[in-house]
Amino acid sequence: MAILSRARIVTLAAALIGTAVFLLAGLPLPLLLGPMLGCLAFALAGAGLQGMGTVGTSFRTFLGVAIGSTVTPEMIVTLPGHGPTLALIPVYVLAIGLIGYPFFRKVMRYDHPTAFYAAMPGGLQDMLIFGEEAGGNVRAMSLIHATRVLAIVTVAPVLLTLVYDLDLTRAPGAPAASYPLWEIALMVAAGIVGWKAGERIGLFGASILGPLIMTAALSLAGVIHSRPPAEMIWIAQFFIGIAVGAKYAGITTRELRQDVVAGLAYAAILAFVAFSFIELALRLSPAGTLDVWLAFLPGGQAEMAVIALVAGADVAFVVAHHLLRIFVVILVAPVVARRVRR
Repeated sequence: MAILSRARIVTLAAALIGTAVFLLAGLPLPLLLGPMLGCLAFALAGAGLQGMGTVGTSFRTFLGVAIGSTVTPEMIVTLPGHGPTLALIPVYVLAIGLIGYPFFRKVMRYDHPTAFYAAMPGGLQDMLIFGEEAGGNVRAMSLIHATRVLAIVTVAPVLLTLVYDLDLTRAPGAPAASYPLWEIALMVAAGIVGWKAGERIGLFGASILGPLIMTAALSLAGVIHSRPPAEMIWIAQFFIGIAVGAKYAGITTRELRQDVVAGLAYAAILAFVAFSFIELALRLSPAGTLDVWLAFLPGGQAEMAVIALVAGADVAFVVAHHLLRIFVVILVAPVVARRVRR
């Protein structure tokens, strides 16, 4: 398959137009939300879209590098202080499952595997794999999860801008020109090597977690001392936005009425659940309000990490909670799904 097929050229055009609109309008996170909503608009207009494949995945590794660079000895020392809020995560996942599964099964009338894995707040790709193996509707689950992520990631920056008066259009780091060339090359290498090593051992979310682990090791060893330049993080945002937006390719009117509406309704339900746990977490943790918000909002791990980076939040705190959420879901969901079916 051609690297730049006609569908991929259209997808890139949609993402660039969406980005341009966000930049001209001064809207938050233009390099993330612009591609997402640009691709969504083109999909709704009937344009053929296609994800960026291996090229897009390779650029998303930059996000893993950015997160891994925040893992320092000083951050490790603070981890025990996050115990109370980390302990809430399994309870949070349980609450989401107890509300989400009946919603999709009884209200929206999906079959058991589709309802179960659509409700689980895990990594999108992992839930699609588990759901497909269980006999679920992969297309429906894909649209529901994409809609959940898109809704939360679109609304959250607006709320954060209004409540905290944050500038989410600012650069997420220093310009590349201020870095030595060898340091940028090392970060790129850490991303690619970490990704491929993660794939080789079957690591979930290998394109982000592999580079994260590799860069964290280099950071703790004192080899890497800073976050990647703004341009690398912008590129990662752009392709993460495309990955979500391209999920709507070929969407039909029936899917819009059923799956997208279900995803929007579920995002609203999750917002109420999340706010309840945010209130509880704020009472248990000395962490800042912004950090707790971003740690418990049930958007995608990659998307919430991007927001944390741009907002100046404690990225390590936010990512630790999202990784634990995904780990709990991946570890427990298949076992629970089989028992629920029986």
